[in-house]
Amino acid sequence: MANVFGILTTIVLLLAGFVTYKNQAAYELEIENRKKRQVELDISEARLKAAQEALAATIAERTEVDAEVVKLTEEESQQMKANTDMKSDFERKTAETVSNKEKLDEIRQKTAKVGDLKELAPKMRALNAELEELAVLISNTEKTNEELTVTNTQTEAQVNGMKKKFETISNSQSLPVLKTQIRAIYPTWGFVTLGTGNIGGVVSNSKLAVVRDGAIIAKLLVTSVERSSASASIIPDSVSQDVTLMVGDSVVPEQNAIQK
Repeated sequence: MANVFGILTTIVLLLAGFVTYKNQAAYELEIENRKKRQVELDISEARLKAAQEALAATIAERTEVDAEVVKLTEEESQQMKANTDMKSDFERKTAETVSNKEKLDEIRQKTAKVGDLKELAPKMRALNAELEELAVLISNTEKTNEELTVTNTQTEAQVNGMKKKFETISNSQSLPVLKTQIRAIYPTWGFVTLGTGNIGGVVSNSKLAVVRDGAIIAKLLVTSVERSSASASIIPDSVSQDVTLMVGDSVVPEQNAIQK
């Protein structure tokens, strides 16, 4: 009888140990799962914060672009008005020169008939001096007009450049000047970080192309942008199974890669 109780006690202890072991394993597994969920939560919160900061930066940049466009438009209007005034003054001086030349020709004709050059010489010298002065003035006016034309052309180019930049940002496209590289890769989470941000022309929600040896090997969707860095998700099905993204791969705007 004592042996039976001993055996039963041993069985009960073994069962209790087994249950305790299973509970301990389940507890440790739950702790590990909770740690993973916490890591995922931290990453999601970090990406959300980065996206919010990128949105604020984009709004600020758009405000600056709008102000710059307004400023350049006003400068262009003022420059065009100055050019118009200068052109009118140039035409007036030219007309005066033609008129003076006609008067001089008329005096010469009269002088040829009268023959008294001694009396007309001082007047002719004065007219010649005036003509020379007008010629210099016309030359200076033409030079000034050319300089104003160059300045106006430069201003128009700046305005058009800012308008094109604003349109590109509004269309959720990164700027054509963007040329960067992959800084880090996170294959588990399906995203990469780039070596530049707003300052290099990266625009949030734009599509980028990863180029290697002149060929597109993957496509990215920008999810967050800072001043000198950015994050982008790897677009599913854009990477072939035999291709592995590497740090240092070139990244350009998708429209640039298509054009190339």
